[in-house]
Amino acid sequence: MSDNNKGFQKEEAPKTVQGAQGPTSAWKRLLAKKWVFPATYVAAAAIILTLMWVYQGAGTNTVSLEEPGLKVSSSEQTDNPKAPTDGALAVNGTTEAMQWPVKDRAAVEVAIPYYDTNASNDVKAAAMIEYLDQLTPHTAIDLKAKDGAAFDVLAALGGKVTAVEQSPVVGKLVEITHSNGLISIYQSLSDVKVTKGAEVKKGDIIAKAGTNDFEKEDGVHLHFEIRQVSDNAAVNPENLLNVKQ
Repeated sequence: MSDNNKGFQKEEAPKTVQGAQGPTSAWKRLLAKKWVFPATYVAAAAIILTLMWVYQGAGTNTVSLEEPGLKVSSSEQTDNPKAPTDGALAVNGTTEAMQWPVKDRAAVEVAIPYYDTNASNDVKAAAMIEYLDQLTPHTAIDLKAKDGAAFDVLAALGGKVTAVEQSPVVGKLVEITHSNGLISIYQSLSDVKVTKGAEVKKGDIIAKAGTNDFEKEDGVHLHFEIRQVSDNAAVNPENLLNVKQ
């Protein structure tokens, strides 16, 4: 019996060891395949990219709802009746119209026009200033009273006085910067009534018309100029003035 038992144990023991090593050997054979690791990497990358796409999509939707100018739900419109619903950005206030820088438009005339490159040759010739034997295109309009008298100069738009100067060429000067990206410049002044840094409203009296050397032939007049804040480019004032006033 003892010999039989020993023989049985010798036969069964290897089977037990072999059975325990079976799954491990299968994994080793699987991992030995060259395509296993690349396939696993691609699958993991696909899962990560999918999760990132879902997360970013949720974040975009959240931000978009908070952007101004987008349509909102009916409940949000009830809570915020001023929320725009046409897709346009909200604008605070209205654009102020520019007025002529004089009390009575009918009492003054344009003595020297703005130099417009698209105007006729006669108009362009009239808009040239001769100073020190040089011809210079006129970047403003000169306003002169029909009776030649001095007149009050008004702020064409509300804004902040950003310069008050005295020049030997253009005379006394006032510059007003406006919130719409424009600057109005008033030259050939006398009796200036504003100071640098002051806030003025449209129609406020800022000075009286006077004289200067640059446009001496005009006598008493106002040199009225408009420029853009962004690039300092001159703009034809008559294209901006409110002709109804």
